[in-house]
Amino acid sequence: MGRITGLGGIFYVVEDPEATRAWYRDKLGIDGPYGPQFAWSDDPKSNPYSLLSLFSDDTYVKPGTGGFMINLRVEDLDGFVKQLKKKRVKVLDSVDEGYGKFAWILDPNGIKIELWEQVADELPS
Repeated sequence: MGRITGLGGIFYVVEDPEATRAWYRDKLGIDGPYGPQFAWSDDPKSNPYSLLSLFSDDTYVKPGTGGFMINLRVEDLDGFVKQLKKKRVKVLDSVDEGYGKFAWILDPNGIKIELWEQVADELPS
C-alpha cells in the first residue's frame, strides 16, 4: 500500500534563483544538483534526501497559488495515486522520469503538492 514517507522538498519562486542558490551554498554550505539538498543517510546504496528548489517564475508551481509547492516523498506512488483517486482527489498529471516517479495534486487551498517516489539510488548529475 502506498504511503507518504517524508518531506521531499520545498519549491518556491525567487527573483534570481542562481544568486539565491549561491547564497545557500556560500553562506550555509548546502548545495546539490537541483539546489540545496539534505541527505538523510551517508549510505551510498540508500540515498534519501530532501531539497530546497528555487525558480525564477511560478510556471512549475502552477496551477497552485502562493508562489510555492510542497514535495512529499511517497512509497509506492502508483498505489498511493490509486488511493487518492478512490478518495476523489484530482490527480493533475503524473510522469516517470527514470530516476523518480512524480504526480501532482492541489490541496484545498490551491497549493500544489508534488508527490515523488525516488526510484534511482543515485541522483542524476
